[in-house]
Amino acid sequence: MKSIVQRLREEKNLTQTELAEKSGLSLRTIQRIEAGNIPKGFTLKTLANVFEKEPEKLIPSKEIIKLDRAKLINFSSLFGLVVPFGGVIFPLILTYKTNDQKNKELGKSIVSVQILIAVALVVSQIASPFIQKGLSLHFPLFIFPLLLIICLKLLVVIINGISLNKKNDLHKILKINYL
Repeated sequence: MKSIVQRLREEKNLTQTELAEKSGLSLRTIQRIEAGNIPKGFTLKTLANVFEKEPEKLIPSKEIIKLDRAKLINFSSLFGLVVPFGGVIFPLILTYKTNDQKNKELGKSIVSVQILIAVALVVSQIASPFIQKGLSLHFPLFIFPLLLIICLKLLVVIINGISLNKKNDLHKILKINYL
């Protein structure tokens, strides 16, 4: 199956070498893109200028859908900040509503991390009163682990979002999948 760039190049009757010279990109970059790599950033803009197309037209629509669905699953885990266990429930629903295998795998990884965070929150909230009493503290100790877990949840969602934008994959994938 031909890539979009290869199809456009052939329509303009250009060789890979001619396209490389015309765009200022290396021949190897052109070869990689035609072999299936998705152009990004400067490369995408340069090729869009050469072909006089919008940059979005050079990316297969399936890849855009995959990225958007994975971002939605990742973002939905923030519901855990408002709804108890929402960071697990909403991404889980979105994961199993999709038919795309890549989205299911990304969703399962996202949910697995959210399960770990939810368990850490529950354990810390149960342990807090006992630790507070044992240390004879007069301020509510449960606030510290709660704020720490909220910051951790935000950090995980932001890092995964950035990684989905740059690499079309999650930053870290757990070796243990809970689903």
